[in-house]
Amino acid sequence: MVKLIAAVALLPLLLIAPAGVLAQTFAVEKRDAVQYGIHDGIALIGDLYLPQVAADRPAVIAVHGGGWQAGSRAIYQYMAPYLAARGYAVFAIDYRLTRDGKNRFPAAVHDVRASVQWVRSHAVELKIDPARIALMGDSAGAHLAALSGLAGDSPEFADGYKDDPYAGVSTKVKAVVGVYGVYDMIAQWEHDQLARPGDNIGENFIGFPPARDRRAWYAASPIAHATFANNGTAFLLAFGTTDDIVDVPSQSQAFMMALKQARFFVRTVTVPSAPHFWMADPVEEPGSFPGFLAPRLLRFFAEKL
Repeated sequence: MVKLIAAVALLPLLLIAPAGVLAQTFAVEKRDAVQYGIHDGIALIGDLYLPQVAADRPAVIAVHGGGWQAGSRAIYQYMAPYLAARGYAVFAIDYRLTRDGKNRFPAAVHDVRASVQWVRSHAVELKIDPARIALMGDSAGAHLAALSGLAGDSPEFADGYKDDPYAGVSTKVKAVVGVYGVYDMIAQWEHDQLARPGDNIGENFIGFPPARDRRAWYAASPIAHATFANNGTAFLLAFGTTDDIVDVPSQSQAFMMALKQARFFVRTVTVPSAPHFWMADPVEEPGSFPGFLAPRLLRFFAEKL
């Protein structure tokens, strides 16, 4: 289904946006439930938000959170059209969720990789620049976005689905945006031992505790791939000051330090009073946390995408 969404810029965002970031706004075409692949018999779909502008526009692939076991692309029902109205093609995707012992790591990573390959392979049709693709995610989606952006072309992931129609297409991206993300799986496991006893989402995702194979847990962490060899990708990390689900010092701040040590371009956005789970809120609602992030996100994209 194709829909046309009107673009409206609200005054509160105009007041806090940096000079030069807000440009002309555009009408947005939405394409619902676009299939970008099939993995193990499961159709992979996402919603496309396309600005009505000329070719060679940048693209953002949005990856929802939900502890790797819940959530959907609907989390980006507000942020995606907001970005599209400002000239960015956005593909908000679903991926296989870990449920009943199925689709454990690295299934979701393979799905995110496939979305990048699909978008890049359809660059002409979508009127995007294949060299200007970003990944964006929140919470577990930030983990998947960062890991795919840093290690997507490594053998442990690139050889997963050799029969995919776009298996040979690079998953390199120019930028990654992580919002209250998980970047160190072992640190999250330790946090969840206290914060959610009996429901350790990281262990459910990986399939076994760190004590069985710590190297595997570390390799599944974006922080392990923050190396000189990967520092061509720019990062924006956003997090709230009252997040009790993901520990900011051991996640976003530790990841930021690792990125800086490896000479990445990295910027942070600290969202005052923000907890976890707010990316699904309306961007243009007065005082919303996505509304605080939005102009800073535009500035980052304008500079690095």
